[in-house]
Amino acid sequence: MAAIITEQLRILNAKDFVASVASTSNSFYSFVGLPNPTDVVAGWDSDPPDPRDNFNEENDYWDTMIALKKIDTDDVKQVIRKVTWASGTTYDMYRNNVRAEDPSKPSNAVSLYDANYYVMNSDYRVYICLQNGSNPENPSGRASLDEPTFTDLEPKEAGTSGDGYIWKYLYTIAPGDIVKFDSTNFMPVPKDWTSTTNANISAVRGNAATSGQLKIVKVTNRGVGLGTANRTYTRVPIQGDGSGAECTISINNNSKVESVTISKGGSGYTFGTVDLVAGSVPTGTTSPIFDVIIPPQGGHGADIYRELGARNALIYSRIENDSENPDFITGNEIARVGLVQNPKAYNTTTNLETDKAAATYALKLTGAGYSSATFTADAFITQTIGVGSTAVGRVVSYDEVTGVLKYWQDRNVAGFNTDRTKNTSPEYGFKLNRFTTDIKTGGSFNIVGGSATLAIQTSFTGISTEINSRTYYLGQSFSEGVAQPEVEKYTGNIIYVDNRPSITRSSSQKEDIKIILQF
Repeated sequence: MAAIITEQLRILNAKDFVASVASTSNSFYSFVGLPNPTDVVAGWDSDPPDPRDNFNEENDYWDTMIALKKIDTDDVKQVIRKVTWASGTTYDMYRNNVRAEDPSKPSNAVSLYDANYYVMNSDYRVYICLQNGSNPENPSGRASLDEPTFTDLEPKEAGTSGDGYIWKYLYTIAPGDIVKFDSTNFMPVPKDWTSTTNANISAVRGNAATSGQLKIVKVTNRGVGLGTANRTYTRVPIQGDGSGAECTISINNNSKVESVTISKGGSGYTFGTVDLVAGSVPTGTTSPIFDVIIPPQGGHGADIYRELGARNALIYSRIENDSENPDFITGNEIARVGLVQNPKAYNTTTNLETDKAAATYALKLTGAGYSSATFTADAFITQTIGVGSTAVGRVVSYDEVTGVLKYWQDRNVAGFNTDRTKNTSPEYGFKLNRFTTDIKTGGSFNIVGGSATLAIQTSFTGISTEINSRTYYLGQSFSEGVAQPEVEKYTGNIIYVDNRPSITRSSSQKEDIKIILQF
């Protein structure tokens, strides 16, 4: 059987996703990770590999995760393709019947939502194009010369060039939304359009008035020998399943249709045709052909998600350094970003809710030279926890002021290579041992792998430390010098992963992460 999934399901999915972020039963986080990308693929930075979607890779995403940032309801919005107005560009016009057999012009898009039928101007105002200057001589339209800048509710021309464009103002992107949700290829639509009490939006919604109110009739054939030359016929009815619509038809000196304008929009139309006979317009030797453009449900501006095809969602997350909660490390690379739904707080069954969360393990080190010691990023560190038993990790960062060493552990430290193949002779065996203060016979608190051999500070418990009368926050809670991740690894659903060319974070930089979910 022939079947399709309609664009409306995609729009619904985007809308539902935005709503799910707002739901108190959900908790969404962005995350960054993979500090050693070139160990995985030598040419990672020039050509990052596509992420893999399977349970095995999902575990690896958790293993190499560094930190998470909570996504709040104000951090997600539905977005549409970005179409910026530029003088001299020919845009598509809104049509209700775009299809493969009759694509939109001039883009040749076979779906309305893939056509360039709306624009954002230089002041971040968004307009829909109801007429692009198309006529029988220019069926694909003409170049737009006048930038629309008005905020009038009724459709109109943008200037005096006579380019033939009719624009309908819809909304203005708020300054805060420009920062968060404007991207290279996408731009936001307002949240809660159909229910908000925002005065500007309410005015546009109200102007939609009644469902099926007509705005445009397009002339596709001017006809021959119509009526009386240089005459205007008024109150020509538009017949269909609606009522009350009328148009004005101007006949030129060649007895052909010069123009058609809607004088009354009527209501309730899902199809219509210009009735020349009822309007007392002689049909001539060749009847003209008109295309009555039917607006979307509720009229233009009633539901912009449906009208503009808001089938995508953008999630915004800012990664920045925080002295009181230093979960996002500096001095090492990140090469992966992603999104996880409903991860659990460490050692609990409840959703993680903190603004930021560390996904790394950490040790509080002490010993002679700890304040000048260095640990090379991604280098291996070890602890002998008993005879024949060694814990192995890889360095994420080391803070010589506080003595906090952050590290991660994955299968690479327990008998497997970075390409997931089994090591035939692993130095420390296949068992992954955790760093610990619970040492056995022959074990040691010493951590080997830095420029100095330091030991776990077993006397330290807490989330901050005071050094020279200054309080330093550590980001994680330590018990006997050992800190666990703040998130319970391998919980929740990783719903988005993006492998990126690596960047090395510094103490002064911020990263804006914008994730586009295309449904």
